[in-house]
Amino acid sequence: MERKITAKLVEWKNSVNRKPLIIFGARQVGKTYSLLSFAKQYYDEVAYFNCETNPRLAELFGGDLNTDRVIIGLSALSGKNITKGRTLIIFDEAQAIPAVITSLKYFYEQNPDYHIAAAGSLLGVATNRQSASFPVGKVDELTMFPLDFGEFLSAIGEDRLKEIIEERFISNEKLEDVLHQKAIDLYRVYLLVGGMPESVKEYIEKRDFDFVRVRQMNIINDYTTDMSKYVSKTEAVRNEAVYNSIPSQLARENKKFQYRLIGENARSRTYEDAVHWLIKSGIVLVCYRAREGKTPVEFYKDNLSYKIYMSDVGLLSAKLMLPYNTVLSDVNFGGEAKGAIAENYVAQQLAACGIRLYYWEAKEKGEVDFLIQTEEGVIPIECKAGENVRSMSLTRSYIPKYSPAWSIRISAKNFGFENNVKSVPLYAVWCIGKHLA
Repeated sequence: MERKITAKLVEWKNSVNRKPLIIFGARQVGKTYSLLSFAKQYYDEVAYFNCETNPRLAELFGGDLNTDRVIIGLSALSGKNITKGRTLIIFDEAQAIPAVITSLKYFYEQNPDYHIAAAGSLLGVATNRQSASFPVGKVDELTMFPLDFGEFLSAIGEDRLKEIIEERFISNEKLEDVLHQKAIDLYRVYLLVGGMPESVKEYIEKRDFDFVRVRQMNIINDYTTDMSKYVSKTEAVRNEAVYNSIPSQLARENKKFQYRLIGENARSRTYEDAVHWLIKSGIVLVCYRAREGKTPVEFYKDNLSYKIYMSDVGLLSAKLMLPYNTVLSDVNFGGEAKGAIAENYVAQQLAACGIRLYYWEAKEKGEVDFLIQTEEGVIPIECKAGENVRSMSLTRSYIPKYSPAWSIRISAKNFGFENNVKSVPLYAVWCIGKHLA
């Protein structure tokens, strides 16, 4: 599968200011596969080390972290001659050996010409950036997400449709009816399959949603198993309780995260660490309330008010046990469930483009689903699951108050630009991050 992170890896390789690289991301989003594919295409040699399964590697990093000594040891363990600029050293599941992460600082300071990349499914959890062991300022960082809808189209052989969608996003010209309907149908398929590489692969090979769902449930079970790592048994139970509450959190019209929905007598002081764990693991996405629709949005972030989405809409569909035909036919699939899934989908597409997620809410004046910061200022984004795009929050509350350069309305309707509102079909959300943010 062609992943857009490859272009970022090539840029990292060719950078004159290159530092050792750390790739964050949830389990099974494709970090290892992408790194190995990149290494085999752009380097003469790859030296791959799994920190969880190689006890001799732990012994090597148990001594001093002199980089010349470490390179000699790595060459011996891999049986390969590690050459500056021609060999990519990959440390997988790097969180299992904290000294590996610490060593990146010394490679940057002592031997910056070695090309090194570290990845891990729980790096964000295991690594405390406030501790002296994390090489702050000494590493480059990337975060990887599940396939967005554009990558999904490429994976299933719809490159030309992908190109046309991107062209029409830029021009605002409507897609021909037959292509628009085809793209909407594939969007519905994506709601079920999602962007986890193994789920996409299962769909491509079998075109059977039963097999896809089995794969998705295995991933969810793996996530649940991971929730016990680096925490006590009590904390693990809380992690799982918060994760399991996400569907009920999204089922409400006001999707602001509420601790009371986790269980009776649940309080923030008990579960806030669990929320933090899930965010750092990459298993969920967080969208903070912005008190004002002004630049910089981060300045107006309300740390106490936020929504939580699942990092992959396919996993959300699996967790909800959505009937396949209901989603594909769009019959008897409406109301709050349809809206929540569409909103989770949009959050996933925006996050995959590196966009920080914010929403705007004002008392008794409604809510705008997302805000993005652009060179033209803050642009509000309204999300609708169907073709009914009537809304008071955007046109009667947000726009009169902040006068944005223009606005975006995401829905099942075709492309267009009217009354200073850009109409973006649900299947084109991935273009927003590529061309606007």
